[in-house]
Parts: sequence; C-alpha cells; structure tokens
Amino acid sequence: MLQKNENSNAQAAVLGLQHLLAMYSGSVLVPILIAGALHYSASQLTYLISTDIFMCGLATFLQVQLRKQFGVGLPIVLGVAFQAVAPLIVIGQTHGAGAMFGALIVSGIYVLLVSGIFAKIRKLFPPIVTGSVITTIGLSLIPVAIGNMGNNVAKPSSNSLILAIFTIIVILLVNIFAKGFIRSISILIGLIAGSLLAASMGLISTSAIVQAPWVHLPQPFYFAAPIFYPIDCLMMIIIATVSIVESTGVYLALADITGEKLSEKRLRNGYRAEGFAVLLGGIFNTFPYTGFSQNVGLVQLSGIKTRKPLYFTAGFLLVLGLIPKFAAMAQLIPNPVLGAAMLIMFGMVATQGIRMLGKVNFDGNQNLFIVAVSVAMGVGFDSSHLFSSLPQFIQPFISNGIVMSTLSAILLNLIFNHKKSD
Repeated sequence: MLQKNENSNAQAAVLGLQHLLAMYSGSVLVPILIAGALHYSASQLTYLISTDIFMCGLATFLQVQLRKQFGVGLPIVLGVAFQAVAPLIVIGQTHGAGAMFGALIVSGIYVLLVSGIFAKIRKLFPPIVTGSVITTIGLSLIPVAIGNMGNNVAKPSSNSLILAIFTIIVILLVNIFAKGFIRSISILIGLIAGSLLAASMGLISTSAIVQAPWVHLPQPFYFAAPIFYPIDCLMMIIIATVSIVESTGVYLALADITGEKLSEKRLRNGYRAEGFAVLLGGIFNTFPYTGFSQNVGLVQLSGIKTRKPLYFTAGFLLVLGLIPKFAAMAQLIPNPVLGAAMLIMFGMVATQGIRMLGKVNFDGNQNLFIVAVSVAMGVGFDSSHLFSSLPQFIQPFISNGIVMSTLSAILLNLIFNHKKSD
C-alpha cells in the first residue's frame, strides 16, 4: 500500500512538472517584456522573474484548493495575464512603477468585490456559449505556438524547424506506442527530447544559470510604494474584467473535462482566489494572475483529471521562485521545442470546445449562426488593429478575441434562444 502511494506521488510530481514547463515560458516572457520597456537593470529583472514565478505558485495553490471562501477546486494553473502587458507598460512609462502596482492593488480589490456578482451570471454560459469560447481560446493561441516554433523571428532557421518537427514527432510516437502513465506525460517527454537534441546541436546556453543568484526572497513594494491614479486604476479594472471572462471559460472547460459541477459558490471562490492573487501581485510588485488556457489542453491530453499534480506544480513554482538558479534551468528549453508542445496542447483546447459544441442542437440555422459569428469574431479580432482609431480605454476589450467571442456568443444566444435552452 505504501509502495503504491509512493508511486502515485512520483507520478503526480512528474505530471506537475509537465504543467510547470507548459506555463513557465509564458510567465517568464511577461516580466522580460515589461522590464525591457521600463529599462530595468539585470538585477531588477532577476527579482521580477523570480518573484513572478513564486507568486504563480502561490496563486495556483490558492486556486486548486476547494475551501469555504477561496479556490475553484479544479486542476488549474495560474499565470500572468498576457492582456495586462501593454496597459502596465503604458502606466509604468507614464506614471512610474508605483502607479503600475497601485492600479494592480485596486483591480485585485475590485475582483474580490464583484466575485459574487459574476458567479450569479453562470446561466449566461450554456454549451453553445462555452463551446464557442473554448474553441476560440484554442484557435487564438495556436499562432503563439507557431511563433515559438519559428523562434519568434521573421525568417526561422532550419534548426528551429528541425527542433519543432522532431518534438512533435516524439509526442505523437509516445501517444501511438506508449500506454498508461508514459502516454500521459508525452508532452514532458517531447520537451526533454527536443531540448536534448538542441543541446547536441550546440543551441543551448547555460549563461542564465551561471549569472543567477542562489537565494531570493520576495519583498513587498520592492520597486516602489503604490500610487493611485484614477485613470490607471480604471484601466486595470478593465483588464481584470477581461481576465474574469477568460477565466470563466477556463473553469468551464476544466469542469467539462473532469466531470465536475460548478456551483455559484465555486465560481465565486475561483474569482476570489484570482482577485487575491492580483492583490498580492500588486503588493509584491509583480503582475495580475489568471487561469492559463494552455494547461487545459494538457489536462485533456494527459487524461489525469485530479488536482494532485497541480499541488506539485504550485510547490515547484514556489521553490523555483526562491532559488533563481533552479528557476533559470527552465529557460534552457528552446522556443521551437516549447512551441511544438504548445501547438498540440492548444489544438487540444480547441478540440475540447468542439466537443462541447457537440451537445448543441444544430437542426436550425440559428445556433450555427451563433457559433460561426462568435468564433469568427474571436479569431479575427484577436490583437487586431481594426479598432485602433477608437478610444484607448475600450481597445483592451474589442481587440481581445476571447472577450469578443464571449460577448458575441452571450448576446446572440440571448437574442436567438431567449425562449428556449440548449
């Protein structure tokens, strides 16, 4: 019995590591972008990355739990909200770091206050809405994977293509020929195999590990004490609302995969956990945190639907955040290798959305029209410059494909199906 439990823990730990590797690059990219835009020093960037990773672990730990007041209790990973990057840079460049983190604190409090209200609108997300949104999430993330496969350059080298294709082939072969636990960690095996090939080609540098310090402790208000400008706070409240909408899609996707039922209380507690994580991000001078869509595909692909691996993920993130030399090791995975794994995972997210749409009655054209318009708007408007002439404060909404897909699906469903349910 003890041996079986030990094996279970070991397997959960490996699955937790797989979740960490799936989200780590994205979480590290955000502090690099913001630090570069605000001209932070190397030591400041090290602090920002390490504390960010630590806070991802803490936020994930809060969210995975199923407690009376906090936590949605699903196998979810929390990472940095990508949509916050541009607004934070604007605030930081205009009013300084204090205003940036002050606005984060306000937005975290806002999420805590409105969590109960958002939980009550659960009926606005029937299968036709959630299926459309989740399909959009997967499709809109695929270009990010493709960009990483090409090392995010205009003309990718042959080495990038070799690494990406090799990683995909390894993942596919593991899924074809392996069984059980080995198949469930196919993404991790692909990442390791791709990184080993990159090392044999001389494409991996260990300089990040050499330069990183051994120990790091998060400090409140490391960069600056909070300053509260109304317009900055309003901007981050908008971003927080966007994150809530995206997180709802992630919650519903995971609930569908795991067979869990989401009550108003669990939704409220999920929003509360995210709001508290955002508040802590402002206090410790990092970022807002939200449910990571890419890890939904990993849950689906691995077939492991329990929360246990995510506790290991949270623990690993906390450790990496305290020991920057270990945290730097995850930066060794080349972008093409990571992008190849992301491509498969994001495809799985889109497939999950399509599967949910299978529950919808398409006998008439109305539901078909709802899905067509919602997915088209979500994919088409994502990061689009179509609305660049409109006021700046509404652009985070209308240029976010997931939000546009959600709003259009909800609105069209209310118009066409207000007298019936799916």
